[in-house]
Amino acid sequence: MDKALYISMSGAKQSMLAQKAHSNNLANANTTGFKNDFAQARSMPVYGEHHPTRAYAMTERPGTNFEQGPLNETGRELDVAIKGEGWIAVQAPDGSEAYTRAGDMQTDSNGILRTGSGLAVLGNGGPVAIPPSSKMEIGADGTISVIPLGQPADALAEIDRIKLVNPDTDQIEKGLDGLVRVKEGSPPAVIDGNVRLESGFLEGSNVNAVEEMTSIMELSRRFEMNIKVMNTVRENENASARILERS
Repeated sequence: MDKALYISMSGAKQSMLAQKAHSNNLANANTTGFKNDFAQARSMPVYGEHHPTRAYAMTERPGTNFEQGPLNETGRELDVAIKGEGWIAVQAPDGSEAYTRAGDMQTDSNGILRTGSGLAVLGNGGPVAIPPSSKMEIGADGTISVIPLGQPADALAEIDRIKLVNPDTDQIEKGLDGLVRVKEGSPPAVIDGNVRLESGFLEGSNVNAVEEMTSIMELSRRFEMNIKVMNTVRENENASARILERS
């Protein structure tokens, strides 16, 4: 009896974890530059000296879908979207270098160029600093040009260039904070001159809301089935106990 109970218990638990992954995808269906996570389950044996015949279900996130999302036109001069493959280098909260596809940029009170989530955008020599200016443009290659305050319209000056990289997808992984980083042991990402930006556009999430909702409903049914198995095991144990009492 306990084999069936153990299998159904672990299955119900892992179904809930899988629901969490798909729910996170669905919650970010409208998040700029979001990449959805895959989720799968497999059977794992229990290692150790006890219960060598036991197995349990394990849900895992084998990877991330790095396919490009739709490009939405905004017309805003600080909004940029990557055309095709590539990543924008940013400074993570811990100070390390990370990568994102979210190009909703803005400048803070100190003139530091940041993403919509507040991460500093990296340039040739660290975070990009924008001097006081009347106009700012971001070129297709990431070049940032400004017209300094008090200068004529033809006084366009190049001040920095956004660091754009394009590491192989098997060398990068997405962290729990939603940022992409180079895997441990892989070579650091270098600037790739072939990465191109589209000014006035933002890349939307690549989440398919219908597929995620369908997966959540399917996992909900699996959870209910596992709970029914657990209830059936309990009923059978009670029936067996009554039979033993009579004998």
